[in-house]
Amino acid sequence: MATIRIPSTMRPLTRNQAEVMASGTTVREVLKDLDARYPGIGVKLLDEHGAVRRYVNVFLNDEDIRGLEALDTPVKDVDRLTLIPAMAGG
Repeated sequence: MATIRIPSTMRPLTRNQAEVMASGTTVREVLKDLDARYPGIGVKLLDEHGAVRRYVNVFLNDEDIRGLEALDTPVKDVDRLTLIPAMAGG
């Protein structure tokens, strides 16, 4: 299972855990399993078309998945996904 780092703003959805585990062979499958384990987190990450929301960055190890194969990026059990909501302000 891959390790997923959860940002503080989403931790209420994961019982306040900073890291959780989820399984899958692609980022898409891991996020789907994450939502099955922690219902409600999926809508924070993916839009109605199943794409990563614009204001969410997903990193596989140290690389943004948008520069890889996006949601179809392969994931190994030793990998770490990091979810980072974009910050805005002035």
